[in-house]
Amino acid sequence: MVTFLVKRLIQALIVMFVISLVAFAIQDNLGDPLRELVGQSVSEAERDALRDEMGLNDPFITKYTRFVGKALQGDLGTSYFFKRPVVDVIMDKLVATLELVVGAALIIVVVSIPLGVYSAIHPKSFLTKVIMGFSIVGISIPVFLTAIMLMYVFAIELGWLPSYGRGETANWLGWESGFFTLDGLAHLVLPAVSLASIMLPLFIRLVRSEMLEALGTEYVKFARAKGLPENKVYYQHALKNTMLPVVTVGGVQIGTMIAYTILTETVFQWPGMGFLFLEAINRVDTPLITAYVIFVGLIFVVTNTFVDLLYGLINPTVNITGKEA
Repeated sequence: MVTFLVKRLIQALIVMFVISLVAFAIQDNLGDPLRELVGQSVSEAERDALRDEMGLNDPFITKYTRFVGKALQGDLGTSYFFKRPVVDVIMDKLVATLELVVGAALIIVVVSIPLGVYSAIHPKSFLTKVIMGFSIVGISIPVFLTAIMLMYVFAIELGWLPSYGRGETANWLGWESGFFTLDGLAHLVLPAVSLASIMLPLFIRLVRSEMLEALGTEYVKFARAKGLPENKVYYQHALKNTMLPVVTVGGVQIGTMIAYTILTETVFQWPGMGFLFLEAINRVDTPLITAYVIFVGLIFVVTNTFVDLLYGLINPTVNITGKEA
């Protein structure tokens, strides 16, 4: 296990180096940050002086080396717009984004596992056909279109739920969240359902296919031959082995969901990292853009490592070290 952790740490450092290099390289092509920092009345000579003062005219390798040196000390730069360290700006918005992702993840887990298991146990039933049809339609509709449709039906036409914003929050044990208020939960419903809609069909079909495969294995046939109740065969033997690939895909998709929050947060004006990222692009706030890309990459790396560690807990037969027993 220690050897595995060391290897994954080295891999993570290499991946983060590549991500930081790419993120820093593309920032020069996003426009002139001085456009947002100074007015039109500032002369070209003054602009050049500001560029020299900010280090914008330095060679790329000099700027990147300076950036890495500060990043290793926890300093990813200062936002041109907010005039604050970008780490602080991102952390202020992180809670809202995690709130949205957790809400969507709960919807996916609560809905996909029962529907996927049912459609595997009853593959020819009418409800299974409806579930599979729904999954095909769900995969085909973009998340932003789903968000707009939900907003139109439930917020504008029916008036049941709020259409934008995060709502009222409350502090519990130092965590400021909308989970602790009814208004916050009401504001969370539509964005969370919209975000979940792009992943929910995938997980329904994944659970179904893995469950069908598990039901056809020898150990399930042996369990039935021993006379075990069907429910015990389904939920204790088959479902347990079904969850390994589901956890694998789920861990990877957490990072993808964070990326999809850009669209969801834009439609619902949700004050999270995705909405912040689009604002940073419009303002050419290059330190904030670079820090966001690195931060999302770090989430991917940490999540994938955590999922690998879960392998051994869910299925002890998996050898995460890659060596023969």
